[in-house]
Amino acid sequence: MGKTSTPQLTAIINCKCPKCRRGNIFEGPMYGFRAQKMNEDCPHCGFHFEVEPGYFYAAMYVSYALVVAQLVTTGILTFYLSNKSESPMLYLGVMAAIILAFSPFNFRYSRVILLHLLSPNVKYNPMLDKD
Repeated sequence: MGKTSTPQLTAIINCKCPKCRRGNIFEGPMYGFRAQKMNEDCPHCGFHFEVEPGYFYAAMYVSYALVVAQLVTTGILTFYLSNKSESPMLYLGVMAAIILAFSPFNFRYSRVILLHLLSPNVKYNPMLDKD
């Protein structure tokens, strides 16, 4: 019995290539002392991730949306968990910590979301989703 194709959500969560859903988009761990390194080409199917020059500038907008969602959620949680505190320093401190903690996550997943969900010319090819 043959293996079914890799679901898109699984490929996004695991930061896999949008074309074959097998090769890693990034090398190494998300959090660590080294800077994150993105592969230029998929190690499995050879797909070039930077579709055109300056392509990943659009990832800034995706990252912005992620940060806004994280900060709104953090602000609401801080409000209720701090007994409805109105201290601006509390909110600034908590939000600054969240921004720093989620920066590597936002960097990585803004590019993955851009490639998988917001690139109309990048299509999944099930023929490449094989060992």
